[in-house]
Amino acid sequence: MRLGLAEVYNPSMQPTLRPGDQLVLSYGARVRPGHVVVLRHPFQHDLLIVKRVVERRAGGWWVVGDNPEVTNDSREFGVVPDGLVVARAMVRLRSPRSGQVLGWLPSAVRPLTARSRRLRAR
Repeated sequence: MRLGLAEVYNPSMQPTLRPGDQLVLSYGARVRPGHVVVLRHPFQHDLLIVKRVVERRAGGWWVVGDNPEVTNDSREFGVVPDGLVVARAMVRLRSPRSGQVLGWLPSAVRPLTARSRRLRAR
């Protein structure tokens, strides 16, 4: 299993992930509903995006962001083929915000697990 790092740049996964968060990635890890994954955008293969896997459908995975206001997910581009899933996010590393070090410490490193086994697209 290979590991890597990625940085979150947009708010599509808030509140789980914020811009500036770092993700520890596992390449080749098994993907299940509820997992957070890094994938190639179906229409722009040079663009990597972070989404939550909702369910398996014919042709691939249905993925959504945790932020219902941002629709750059399967609601816009449909099912994502297996070949476009790059890695599974295992751990979130969050940088402290200025003046909030004590509040930051307990949540600085957090495993990314499924919030619920019964997820559905918004």
